[in-house]
Amino acid sequence: MRIDELLKEKKPALSFEFFPPKDEIGFWDLYRTIESLKPLKPTYVSVTYGAAGSTREKTINLVQRIKSDIGMEAMAHLTCVGSTKAELGKIVDDLRQHGVENVLTLRGDPPQGQASFQAVEGGFQYANELVSFIRDRCDLCIGAACYPEVHPEASNPEDDLLNLKRKVDCGVNFLVTQLFFDNDLFFSFRERVEKAGMDLPIIAGIMPILSVGQVKRFTQMCGTEIPQDLLRKIEAVEDDAEAVRHIGTYHATQQCIALIEQGVAGIHFYTLNRSTATRAIYQHIKTMI
Repeated sequence: MRIDELLKEKKPALSFEFFPPKDEIGFWDLYRTIESLKPLKPTYVSVTYGAAGSTREKTINLVQRIKSDIGMEAMAHLTCVGSTKAELGKIVDDLRQHGVENVLTLRGDPPQGQASFQAVEGGFQYANELVSFIRDRCDLCIGAACYPEVHPEASNPEDDLLNLKRKVDCGVNFLVTQLFFDNDLFFSFRERVEKAGMDLPIIAGIMPILSVGQVKRFTQMCGTEIPQDLLRKIEAVEDDAEAVRHIGTYHATQQCIALIEQGVAGIHFYTLNRSTATRAIYQHIKTMI
């Protein structure tokens, strides 16, 4: 079923994001993890590409199996990285033939070793071009990314909002935010999106902190700030993995509660292919969704 139709329900959506493992053993471990989350009744799950589109075939295969074998709604990530229009067209057609109705369109990060993104010959330079291409080709439900704290490559918030509107106007059905740790940033961003005339659901991206080093790497890559009080707490117990996970899970839980109370369209968990923190948060918010 299309995610934009599922988002019309009064309760907030609940979704999980996974990335394809590199080997077959990891693939089956992840498959079992996803299957174990089925009792939580997520609205959908999504599967990313690896760096430079390196796991494209695994992404497509996993999305198709989640949909057909596990019986959960699934969304495939599509990026402009390393793919021509013809290759992306074939992927879109393949997804449709296997009953996948939802895609998340992304430009993608520059391949390792490249300072800036460069489209391959016959490919796309920007995500809005990919959105237009898919919209002209078929009637898939199209999601897109947005940045409550401004895209790292944007010169200022105003330009970032203009770029987002350009993408939305090409045919986006819903938005999923980059991870954030301060809800005020999300609420402010949501208000600016609405004032800019973009009337579509915005799903909040939440990542429970599991490791201090890991979250610092992620936030540096995507331009997200960790609130100073939260940073001090996790740094104080940096060598105690269980304590870090406890603090991270508690903070994410409080974020989710406040987001639901303020009418968020949905919450998208960046799971890092693990289910423990997500399950713990779900136990606290399940009566609200």
